[in-house]
Amino acid sequence: MPQFLSPDDAVKCIRDGDCVIFNNFLSLNNAEQLSGALGRRFQQTGSPKDLTVYCTAGLGGWDPTSQCESFICMGAAKTVICSHYGSMPGTAQMILDGKLEGYNLPYGAMSHAVRAAAGGHPYIISDVGLNLFVDPKYKGYQLNSLAKRELVREIVIDGKRRLMYETPQPDVALLKASSCDELGNISMEGEPMCGDALSVAQAVHRRGGKVIVQVKEMLNGSRRPIEVVIPSVLVDYICICPEQTQVQGIPEDNPRFSGGQPMTDEELQAFATENAGNGDSRRQHIARRAVQELRPGHVVNIGVGAPEYVAVEAARNGLLPQITLTVEAGSMKGLPAGGRAFGATLAPQSICTTAEQFDFYDGGGLDICFIGALEVDGDGNVNGHYHPKKLSGIGGFINITQFTHKVVFCTTFSAGGLEIADTEDGLKIVKEGRILKFVEHVNALSFSSQNAHENKQEVVYVTERCVFQLGEKGLILTDVARGIDVQKDILDLLPFHVDVAEKLNIYG
Repeated sequence: MPQFLSPDDAVKCIRDGDCVIFNNFLSLNNAEQLSGALGRRFQQTGSPKDLTVYCTAGLGGWDPTSQCESFICMGAAKTVICSHYGSMPGTAQMILDGKLEGYNLPYGAMSHAVRAAAGGHPYIISDVGLNLFVDPKYKGYQLNSLAKRELVREIVIDGKRRLMYETPQPDVALLKASSCDELGNISMEGEPMCGDALSVAQAVHRRGGKVIVQVKEMLNGSRRPIEVVIPSVLVDYICICPEQTQVQGIPEDNPRFSGGQPMTDEELQAFATENAGNGDSRRQHIARRAVQELRPGHVVNIGVGAPEYVAVEAARNGLLPQITLTVEAGSMKGLPAGGRAFGATLAPQSICTTAEQFDFYDGGGLDICFIGALEVDGDGNVNGHYHPKKLSGIGGFINITQFTHKVVFCTTFSAGGLEIADTEDGLKIVKEGRILKFVEHVNALSFSSQNAHENKQEVVYVTERCVFQLGEKGLILTDVARGIDVQKDILDLLPFHVDVAEKLNIYG
């Protein structure tokens, strides 16, 4: 039976050099109180040090002063392996400054690697990342000169080149859940996702490590067996933390994220309509055009940033009954949340493990996805994760875009001061952004047009002013917003040639 301890006492079991594994998705499922206790211990004693941090998505906070990454920023960690660093600004800056060994791997591959580690497997074999930055021929997953480990290798099976990802070898798990029973069985009924909590606990347990779980409360009586996510036999220490929140940084829990307060499609439509007028007008223009790519029956993934507006636009237009919106964290149906709560879903109909969701994605289960882009080149290649001065990370980008039948990239034409206005004559570019998103060569390969051609994917690039499609020889301009000057506002700003459709579609 697990021991019940305070967070400060529970983290005393962590040793110098341990691999500490988390089950976060950005601001969701953060073991915030355990992370804070680890930071306090290091600050007071200088131990544990030289830790390896493994988190399939990324730790939450979005603020370097938050408890979530405090122990890393203090210097307790030597190595960090994550798919996403956007919510870890302090950690990201340390990696960019060469003060921390950092690696960036695809979220889905990391999730499947955790599941494989639970079964004692040393690696997984996957097509995820072929011909992209994570491919060993580029080694783009090694984020600085300190990062020398070969976490991804090439292997040839039956004449086909594939990738081999190393699985983690965790010593300690720091997990968050909703509740436990008197025997120490763990449930997650109040969480927006379960992630890969069971696999994480199994992977640590098989190595003789320590599984520490913080929960909001102990419930009287036993749970229904199917409601138990982590059985007590896999848990070493439980910390009851009534102050923990559902989403890190948001004080009030939202029962609509966990299914505790169902919403009808009509209620979701009303919610979206109420919030449709808020936010970035440039992204709203993108969303209004992008949503036209949806068809009844589509199973959809919605990404972070501009794509969040597509979900709201779909709901506002009453499309939710006809489509299934999904998020890589594990939800199906409902309306994906945005901002700090990204990864959660309003009124999901089901929530599976992250590994199971990526099984579905990798198997081509998505009909269409809407995802952001930092750079696009004339061949249609996309950089969706790398900026030399700001580390964000790939997240689930590769798993989502590499196997989906239709990929819709949603991005402004330029950034850094872009201003637009709606006039009687249509859309007007008031001020062009300083940074053009369409470039001669992308700085990193997050999406390969070569892969897209081989996989027979349909690829669309939607901006606030125009739409491109991927043709056999590169980008083709197909649609232009009313009021936009094709030559001045588009073609003159491109550093490469694009074909223009014989019959341009004017919309808006």
